[in-house]
Amino acid sequence: MLGMAAAVLFLIAFLINAAEISTNDVFTSTNVMLIGLIVLALHLAGVGSGLASRGRRR
Repeated sequence: MLGMAAAVLFLIAFLINAAEISTNDVFTSTNVMLIGLIVLALHLAGVGSGLASRGRRR
C-alpha cells in the first residue's frame, strides 16, 4: 500500500514540475518528491506490511 502511495506522490511531483504549476513554498515538486521517497523507504523497510512475526507455534 505504501508503494502505491509513493507512486502517486511521484506522479503529483512530476505533474507539478512538468506543467510548471506555481505553488507555495511548502508544496513544491521537490518537497512532494522527498515525501514520496520517505514513503518508499518505509515501504521497503516493511512498515505497514501487516505481517506480524509473532504468533503461536505448533
